[in-house]
Amino acid sequence: MASKIQSWEVSDVFWNIAEPLIPKPTRDTSKSYIRKAGGGRKPLSPRRVFEAIVFVLRTGIQWKALPKSIYGSPSSVHKYFLLWAEAGFFQDLPAKSLKQWNHYP
Repeated sequence: MASKIQSWEVSDVFWNIAEPLIPKPTRDTSKSYIRKAGGGRKPLSPRRVFEAIVFVLRTGIQWKALPKSIYGSPSSVHKYFLLWAEAGFFQDLPAKSLKQWNHYP
């Protein structure tokens, strides 16, 4: 028997619906990018970012209160939220989710 997930957790089924809709990162072609080998932070995983966003939206906590040890930098998660919102991700997700769920009994 599968364990029940909490309302702020992202199931594999929900992730499979959301993942293809997540905007892909783009580079500004007018800029020149020079990066030293091993320099900078690795980007957060899209699933971890999505889980963090769902956690904030479902619990109502402040962005800065996100547990960094679980989700990564709260300011980075918020930045992704703003980018994804601007790209229309949060408008596309409900429609796609409902369409997907209609295929289930």
